[in-house]
Amino acid sequence: MSVYDLLAKMGMGQLPEGYNKKIHGPYNPARYYGKPDIPLGQVKIKELGPWLARRNKDPVSIARLMSRGYHRWSQKYILARTGGLAGYTQLLVGISLFFYTINYCKYANHRNYKYHW
Repeated sequence: MSVYDLLAKMGMGQLPEGYNKKIHGPYNPARYYGKPDIPLGQVKIKELGPWLARRNKDPVSIARLMSRGYHRWSQKYILARTGGLAGYTQLLVGISLFFYTINYCKYANHRNYKYHW
């Protein structure tokens, strides 16, 4: 069994189960083709537990979720015909925040205090 067969068995590199070319047209990686559910913004507090329980939490589903999010962001800000600097600014700020958080301990040790203990 090759690596490609193993990845195909896990669902990587395959089209989603709910996608049908005759119904949906060309494949869009930013669209969710599964059964629609209530958006998070419309969920009431008492319905939050069952809503979270309905989410698929396996690694392949999480990877697909992150991929859809990236493609949505990319189509809206980077690949737009009249895109501005918003997408690139968001990317640079995100990278800066990421590296600040992973290096926070180094920055915290170099603070300047008025009074030394």
